Amino acid sequence: MNEETTGHTLKAFDDDLNRLRALISQMGGLAEHAIREAIRCLQTRDLDAAKEVIANDAKLDALEIETEKRAIQVIALRAPMAGDLRDVVAALKISAVVERIGDYAKNIAKRIPKLEASRDIEPLSLMPEMARIATEMVHDVLNAFVERDAEAAMRVYERDQAVDDFYNSIFRTLLTHMMENQHNIGQAAHLLFIAKNIERVGDHATNIAEMVYYAATGEHLPDRIAKVEEGEADN
Repeated sequence: MNEETTGHTLKAFDDDLNRLRALISQMGGLAEHAIREAIRCLQTRDLDAAKEVIANDAKLDALEIETEKRAIQVIALRAPMAGDLRDVVAALKISAVVERIGDYAKNIAKRIPKLEASRDIEPLSLMPEMARIATEMVHDVLNAFVERDAEAAMRVYERDQAVDDFYNSIFRTLLTHMMENQHNIGQAAHLLFIAKNIERVGDHATNIAEMVYYAATGEHLPDRIAKVEEGEADN
């Protein structure tokens, strides 16, 4: 009996995929909010709200578990193939990455109580813009996943350089603060860890972009292939 409908073996499989995409979108919304709120708390030293960021990370953990369970059920019950299988596996991997992005927001929030005396350190003014770019990358790449938009995923991948540039600038400035005055070392180190967390958010957005591109096309990102080949040539 032929049960094909709209490109899938079963219409129920469309519903399964839509539920997975909805879970990923929900996780992404929570992760984006957590990053923005953590940076706001950093700017305003809102310790109570920072505690809420930390506590709310449990919601992301729970959604990751639910997404993983649903993805495994889809693979076991529907036996998807080709592009359908790539979509399900991408959802499984992306949920873990988004959960990790939430962990970075939590890590930022945890350091805020230790930064009472760092208001005048200049790199602090750069972090909101760095975080804005990284958070928009997460938002856009998850939209690309929902829409199976390979070109949008590639655009996100290419924006990571801006986050890296911010990180390098902040790193150099904080290193200068440490060298000029040893009393700055503790506060500057905490800010450096925060900047690194934001930089890792951008890295994870590019990782998701690679997954989305592959899920949509069955091919790896051209830039990714070039980097791998370049690395092999250097060995």
